[in-house]
Amino acid sequence: MENNLEPKPSLFKNWLSILGPGIITAALVFGPSKMTITSKMGADYGFALLWVVVVAIFFMMVFTNMAARIGIARDESLLTLIRQKFGKTTAIIIGLGIFLVATCFQSGNATGVSISVSEATGTNPKIWIIVFNVIGILLLFFKSFYALLEKLMLALIILMLFAFLSTAIMTKTSAQDFFLGFIPSLPPLSMGLIIAFTASCFSIVGAFYQSYLVQSRRKLSSNKQTSERQIVGSRIGIIILGIMSAAVMVCAANTLHPQGIKLSSAAEMGRALEPLLGSYASHLFFIGLFGASFSSLIGNAVLGGSLLGDTFGFGNNLNHPKVKLFISLVMIFGSAIALIFGNLPLELIVFAQSITIFLVPFIGIILFLIANDKEIMGALRNSPRTRLWAILGLLLLVFLAFSNFYNLIK
Repeated sequence: MENNLEPKPSLFKNWLSILGPGIITAALVFGPSKMTITSKMGADYGFALLWVVVVAIFFMMVFTNMAARIGIARDESLLTLIRQKFGKTTAIIIGLGIFLVATCFQSGNATGVSISVSEATGTNPKIWIIVFNVIGILLLFFKSFYALLEKLMLALIILMLFAFLSTAIMTKTSAQDFFLGFIPSLPPLSMGLIIAFTASCFSIVGAFYQSYLVQSRRKLSSNKQTSERQIVGSRIGIIILGIMSAAVMVCAANTLHPQGIKLSSAAEMGRALEPLLGSYASHLFFIGLFGASFSSLIGNAVLGGSLLGDTFGFGNNLNHPKVKLFISLVMIFGSAIALIFGNLPLELIVFAQSITIFLVPFIGIILFLIANDKEIMGALRNSPRTRLWAILGLLLLVFLAFSNFYNLIK
């Protein structure tokens, strides 16, 4: 008797199909700027701001799950749904705005990946900016780029978890101080860091892109995963984002805070660990910085380029020549800024923040309205409890937008 049953996927492929989209989102959100903010929070305030990680991760999970359900419920892309429901202009504003923000902040990722290698090898960081951006562009020419992206991001996440958790364990954390950090408090002059961390961790753009990642994974899978398992995978990815953020903060709280050492970059965190814990800990931290920077270098470019492709009607297939061109442009522009200016120029920071201030609440509201639409979502429409948390999240986004606007004009 002929056996027509399809072979079962391997355990690794099964887990990758569940975790892939959430892992990619965690990897692209956790970049060098996030590491800098998190390190500074621990160095300046010890464990006192650990509770902020929980708040930011919770709301990020609410909106990431919302976007994942949209990706499960529909075959059309999220920008296509927005175009159908709210018009072409709304879709263009969102797609073009996300591309500009991604491009503006790409130089920080290029700088982070170059510093992490140059510090360990004693070489010129500009060489590594060119090397890793060329590698990033070459990766686009693999036959199934999304499948490669999942595996690459999973490897970098494992690398980061190993680096940061190992360093955190080496610093010998006080259990009492650690758990007290989850009790909300507002140390003097901490509000700026709280706003900066929440705005970067509660990434509405990262959540928005989750719908695209879920759809890409659905097309790749031979066996369709249930919606519950896909949503669980998205949650696990965001929880990993929170664990990495907390681990970096713990490293800084244990080593730098008691010494009164102030930081202005994640690279300084790595250098500061060497006299306190030895070169092994310092190298471990720079390995983590490399993972964070390279994953954001690739993920940020893929996000900006693929959404621009979808905006102009080329779709978001990562193997489409035009989409690959847009992704390459994000990398080229970001590396050029890093090579010419050494980092992100103030004018571009102001420009990117100006776009983000008005764009982020707008995207959040549109995402919320799509996920609430019964005609679009069917049984996967937002539950009453999700609607409540999402509205609170939207209020938080508006607060962050006003706070950033105030910081720009003062």
